[in-house]
Amino acid sequence: MSRTYLIKLGVGQPLAGRTVDTTIARMATSDAAVPTRPFGRTGINVSILALGGWHLGLPKTDKEATRLVHAAIDGGITFMDNAWDYNDGVSEMRMGKALAGRRDEVFLMTKVCVHGRDARTAMRQLEQSLRRLKTDYLDLWQIHEVIFADEPRKYFARNGVVEALDRARQQGKVRFVGFTGHKNPDLHLEMLSHNYAWDACQLPLNCFDASFRSFEQRVLPELNRRGIAAIGMKSLGGDARMVKARAVTPQESIRYVLSLPITTLVSGIDTMRVLRQNLAIAQGFRPMTSRQRHALVRRVASKAVDGRFELYKISAAFDGNEARRQHGLPLMDSLTA
Repeated sequence: MSRTYLIKLGVGQPLAGRTVDTTIARMATSDAAVPTRPFGRTGINVSILALGGWHLGLPKTDKEATRLVHAAIDGGITFMDNAWDYNDGVSEMRMGKALAGRRDEVFLMTKVCVHGRDARTAMRQLEQSLRRLKTDYLDLWQIHEVIFADEPRKYFARNGVVEALDRARQQGKVRFVGFTGHKNPDLHLEMLSHNYAWDACQLPLNCFDASFRSFEQRVLPELNRRGIAAIGMKSLGGDARMVKARAVTPQESIRYVLSLPITTLVSGIDTMRVLRQNLAIAQGFRPMTSRQRHALVRRVASKAVDGRFELYKISAAFDGNEARRQHGLPLMDSLTA
């Protein structure tokens, strides 16, 4: 794969001879395309909906996963999310297989999972990610899960992961860099306090977050002020328990987040049914008004104040296994991202 850095936006025309989901192909070729937004201050636009990499490990076969990725691209999704530790590397390998011949149609992101370890560990993970993803460059490389109080200090220390970010950019293996986290807005603000030239930041956003330890209220305005691309995640709370409890519908939840001043929303999509549902929301998207958003926040506020629908903030339930290994926590056989 040559490093052309070409992002083909507005995709949706199935290539001749490729088998695609006809419903999605029909939606993509209609006037209701998935809108794009600026990726921070970079001058690049990406789709407002992103395909979550963790869930790509859930289909039973690689073939099913490839079909899902192809249908997402044909439906207008150009942003691909992943991480070095997702499903012990399976998610990256599946995405690499699926993107064979289509790499230049997407904005490809993965994350480094050092959790306090040094730049050498980060560079080793980068090389593994590039091999799995079958590419020689990433559009975005992010520090994964800044969720422990001691991590920001270690990242900016001598020979910390921030040095690896700079090295990877200098070597042309990474175009842009960022960080993610889901635990505490204070950690995001601490990462930002170093005034490093972040291109992106990933954070949990949903209508419940607005009333409890809010990333929307505390972090999102600062990202916008600095021109850092805001990448939303956990629009359904990570495990959709807010939907299962009938506190909110998927359509309300996703539409709420897409109505915020973000670049894109990473969505966990593991079946064609979920892909169709989410594309139906994103294609031809019209944002909620400020009044509609505030009304939804008020409606769910009484159920939001204790974090019951955002367990990733108040427990270790959503912390990845690599983070657990480095901080001495019990591993989990399967995690909900």
